[in-house]
Amino acid sequence: MEDLGSRLGEFLSTPARQAATLADTGHRPMPLPEGEWIHAQTWENLLFAHWRVPIDELRVHVPEELPLDTFDGSAWVGLTPFRISGLRVRGLLPLPFVSSFLELNVRTYVELDGKAGIYFFSLDTESSLAVEAARRLYRLPYFRARMSVDFVRDEVDFASERVEGRRAALHARYLPHGEATPPAPGSLEHFLTERYCLFTMHEDRVHWAQIHHPPWPLQQAEVEITENTMPPPGIELSGEPVCHFSARQDVVLWALEPFEP
Repeated sequence: MEDLGSRLGEFLSTPARQAATLADTGHRPMPLPEGEWIHAQTWENLLFAHWRVPIDELRVHVPEELPLDTFDGSAWVGLTPFRISGLRVRGLLPLPFVSSFLELNVRTYVELDGKAGIYFFSLDTESSLAVEAARRLYRLPYFRARMSVDFVRDEVDFASERVEGRRAALHARYLPHGEATPPAPGSLEHFLTERYCLFTMHEDRVHWAQIHHPPWPLQQAEVEITENTMPPPGIELSGEPVCHFSARQDVVLWALEPFEP
């Protein structure tokens, strides 16, 4: 009963915690959007695994309307497995049984008109409802996948295999260590994680959606990847990835809209 009570308390406190993120805006590179955010979610046990990728190799996979954003002369591709919880529409509580599910993103970084954002190659999730909703609301390449996550003490064992489209799978174990701290401005960690919008193409136009959250609380992470076929064909991820872990992040998101410079 105590465990059930704690889970219920966490469930009920989630909306207030998510909304409270708007009180912390000093770290944002741009002002908050003028309109109201439309939904919120919480990201748990998130791994950032990043690889350097030659610009020419990556350029052919990103729409020409979106300039690649680079760090030290390199483009980067990231994989982010995590759990979404507390997914809800503004003004409502999360819905039991459908507001929590696993997700895995493959992404790179672009900058348009001074706005540093994320471009997604794919977003896999175990929730069929989330796939359909996100495709409609954000015009993003979502795919349904079989996913699992297990915990052995502090180690996370994450597995995913896509069940539609081309085969794409990831099996990774990761272990965070050290103190969680926000990334320093100008650092590689800051470049890879502190981004407050996403870009996509819809009807031959650039669209974007803004997001907000506090600065990322990042830990170092040890990672073992035994299978990874997630990147688009033609993008080779070689060498050891740069890895970070975040235990929890509360997020609010605005609607997708045409990008106006």
